[in-house]
Amino acid sequence: MFTPHHKKTIGATQWTNEKNIPKGNTSKPQMLSYGAGLNKKNILLGITGSIAAYKSIDIVKGLTKEGAVVTVVMTDAACRFVSPVVLESESGRRVHTDLFAEGSLREDYFSHINLAKESQLFIIAPATANTISKLACGIADNLLTAVWLAYKGTALIAPAMNWRMYENPLVKKNIGELKKYGVTFIGPEYGSLACGEEGIGRMAEPEDIVEAAKAALVPKDMSGHKILVTAGPTREALDPVRFISNRSSGKMGYAIAKAALRRGADVTLVSGPSSLQTPEDVSFISVESASEMKNEVLKHFSNSTSVIMASAVSDFSPASQSKTKIKKADTMTINLKKTPDILAELGRKKGKRFLVGFAAETGRNIANAKNKLKEKNLDLIVMNDVTAKGAGFDSDTNIVTIINKKGKVTDYPLMKKEDVADIILDWLLKLSHKRN
Repeated sequence: MFTPHHKKTIGATQWTNEKNIPKGNTSKPQMLSYGAGLNKKNILLGITGSIAAYKSIDIVKGLTKEGAVVTVVMTDAACRFVSPVVLESESGRRVHTDLFAEGSLREDYFSHINLAKESQLFIIAPATANTISKLACGIADNLLTAVWLAYKGTALIAPAMNWRMYENPLVKKNIGELKKYGVTFIGPEYGSLACGEEGIGRMAEPEDIVEAAKAALVPKDMSGHKILVTAGPTREALDPVRFISNRSSGKMGYAIAKAALRRGADVTLVSGPSSLQTPEDVSFISVESASEMKNEVLKHFSNSTSVIMASAVSDFSPASQSKTKIKKADTMTINLKKTPDILAELGRKKGKRFLVGFAAETGRNIANAKNKLKEKNLDLIVMNDVTAKGAGFDSDTNIVTIINKKGKVTDYPLMKKEDVADIILDWLLKLSHKRN
């Protein structure tokens, strides 16, 4: 019943050359768009009568921010919790609420058919126990449930209800029936409920639903790949209070981990200290120092098909660490020692694995990046100028240059780190396809 209709692509990036892969030695590759994401995807958002309906405003915001075209369908009960006018304002499109004619246009009489056939993803968030039961039983007594019966595509449901209702065997049975037909459920989560109780039944957060929407529409072209990603900075302790570190936020590494996960890879993320939310469904390992990162990376290296070292490992650590806080003085001399060169060790041991490194430069130092590529025995190196506007640490965007083992240099313009992540994964797929 719910069969995804994906256009076959290699990776998440649409390339204009015949084989859909980045090739050649051009400085600016010709591309149709960056990243798969939700750009120009037609998405139906169904909203039912739950107190969590107010969160649907943030879902619409999140989807439209990603470039999706969002059409909202509401039940009568949902309109009691959030105004259709607000959702029309956020989506920029008419909100549909009535199974019967909403106007004088002929297409209004067939809105349940037209809405279904024009959409690539159907999200129902929040979904009440009542609506879930209707969907499972094929009842179509309102516009939302009628559209559901006419819809043939990828479907995502985010339940929201009291924990007693969620744990009712009939609700569990209906959820199970929908899963048999390929419907994906996100949540519910454990937490405070509107009734004042605590339990499982809280709707998943809007940002998680948006992420699930991305995953639902991305081809699973990395199934079978085991990707080890490192992210964030390391901290090298000077005393119990102070440490040496850098300005890395971890955003690039986390973006790569999420993109690989969306595309079906088995992902392990080893991260230094970061304030970012841990991506769902990745095997997550938190570390602090360079030596801790080395130990964890080597531990999981043998089970990986590719390693992407996006972390900013500190190059130096204090030669000695004080066990007590060092008192303030007019001057201080700190002796430093080199930290372990994790990338070089991986290069020596990589075997048939693919290895990707990063080079954060202050300027367009192609020669330095090429030297690092060769010395560390990398398959790809991703270079960025951290002094360029929009490409520095803690930014949501990046401007990168990718160099392959043959020395071919490909420059990319300013784009979101999520899109950079997909481009790196596309290159990995190209390498994999060539080897096979």
